[in-house]
Amino acid sequence: MRILVVEDDPHIARDLCESLSAEGYLVEHEADGNEAWFLGDTEDYSAVILDLGLPGMDGLSLLRKWRENNRSFAILILTARGNWTERVE
Repeated sequence: MRILVVEDDPHIARDLCESLSAEGYLVEHEADGNEAWFLGDTEDYSAVILDLGLPGMDGLSLLRKWRENNRSFAILILTARGNWTERVE
């Protein structure tokens, strides 16, 4: 299973990538939203772990663009946002 971790916090990204790799997943990491968009649009992933607060392009915009381009991999969203309306969006 190939997983893309899109996270700009280096500590969180490192921990996620190391943990997933230790479980046998093929893991790639990207910290910038624009770069992640390109990877997700041109490469095949089974799943994406997506932070919402990213440089370049925010996570929700990134997700919308992938879905507009019929990219159908599973998405797990990570966020520190606590506002109910932001979490529902």
